[in-house]
Amino acid sequence: FVTRTFDDGTIINQQTKRNRNTHFVTTKAGIDWNINNQNTLTISGLFGIEKIIDRGDQPFFNKDYSNRLRLWQFLEDELKTTAVASAAYQHKFKQAGHLLNIGFNYTFHREDEKYNFVNTLPTYTGLDSFKLLSDEHVADFNIDYVKPLKHGRIEGGVKFRYRDIPTNMQFKPGFNSPLDTNAGGAATYTEIIPAVYGNYVYESKKIEAEIGLRVEYVDLKYKVNPNHNTYKSDGYNYTQPFPNVRLAYKINDQNKISLFYNRRVDRPNEVDIRIFPKYDDAEIIKVGNPALRPQFTNSYELGYKTTLKKGYFYSALYHRSTEGTITRIATQVPPSTLIYTVFQNAGHSSNTGMEMVFQHDFSKAVSFNTNINVYRNIIDAFTVENKYPVPSIYTATKEQFTSGNIKLNGIFHLPKQTDIQITSIYLAPDIIPQGKIGTRFSVDMGIKKQIQKSKGELFFNASDIFNTLKIKKELNGNGFKLISTDYYETQVFRLGYSYKF
Repeated sequence: FVTRTFDDGTIINQQTKRNRNTHFVTTKAGIDWNINNQNTLTISGLFGIEKIIDRGDQPFFNKDYSNRLRLWQFLEDELKTTAVASAAYQHKFKQAGHLLNIGFNYTFHREDEKYNFVNTLPTYTGLDSFKLLSDEHVADFNIDYVKPLKHGRIEGGVKFRYRDIPTNMQFKPGFNSPLDTNAGGAATYTEIIPAVYGNYVYESKKIEAEIGLRVEYVDLKYKVNPNHNTYKSDGYNYTQPFPNVRLAYKINDQNKISLFYNRRVDRPNEVDIRIFPKYDDAEIIKVGNPALRPQFTNSYELGYKTTLKKGYFYSALYHRSTEGTITRIATQVPPSTLIYTVFQNAGHSSNTGMEMVFQHDFSKAVSFNTNINVYRNIIDAFTVENKYPVPSIYTATKEQFTSGNIKLNGIFHLPKQTDIQITSIYLAPDIIPQGKIGTRFSVDMGIKKQIQKSKGELFFNASDIFNTLKIKKELNGNGFKLISTDYYETQVFRLGYSYKF
């Protein structure tokens, strides 16, 4: 459910109902060859197909729902094909834990999608469609080495990845079509990532230490159809270090203090920079951004753990700082009421907070675990430009908000080999770039019973048993406010039986 309120007073209420049928078949096979006691070779393969039929209705209404402005109906017919070939070699040296691993993996994945739309307005009915074909080729090669030491071990290795993803989208407009036919064509995503890493682990009765460094080089190119009406070919390359440090001091048998630091990268995927407008929503259109860059995060954590007689307590202070935060930014181009959401790097953001974990066995039959996390979320001011369909500037001021979450987990061991587990999670309201997200809450439950001398097992589990897990967001754009509430298929009940031979 989406309500859009524009600065000129226009209010549009939109509803979307989707019904997806998915059928898939997967087959896999492999062989392990134990050449001798020190050498093993594993070769495996996988082939799978997935057929998706997705139907949707999207009626649009005025402010008080007294008039249906239009009806957008779509049918998605998608076939996904995946093939994987892998080979892994392991050499065991005479020393226990002294290993050399070499691996190669090749994956081919094809997406063949066809979308058909029926656009019903008071004066006419339009028929539109488009077709997307995407082939993904991924090759990974890695060498990993582990050498035990008197007080720990050293680890090292190299990894090389090559990805090539040619895509092609063709639009077939009907009468008075809203489709942007000049935004189609061909595009090719190519990525090369060689990386090397080393890690040293030291362990003694009092001190634990781990110091590591990964250095990666990335060369990404995105070639765009030269006739595209907005985007041009783009890409980036970098050489970056990613250190990690873990230090721990054991005060005594019950108490330990630890310090962590690491730097990581989240690279945009091909779909994040894909230039084609995604029309599975008639008036809120998703578009990628070839100029999107990775986001880099530095994480710090100071923790303390005390072991109790029947459990433990862990608390930690942490700080996470992200540069180039990746998010979607929604803008409009008046007088049109269409909204375009485009992936952008929204500058700097950070989280600073405290996490506490408490685990306790009340008896042999009942154990309990709780996790409480409270943090301060800060999103610095930023300005971005959505280039599609025409340049549009969005500027946000600095935002700060205190939020948190609680997770409760209980396990009950009942007589006659019956176990029950109940999990509940609550996420408080929080801010996101360009808006905020509402409260989320759900309860899951599972029951299992051993039968047939523990060879058989009956199980029943349910996710979101009260059907409370909804996602409510509020976005504030350049001349509009968007409020959406999404209900996914979260309430699922499963009943099953398993047997171990």
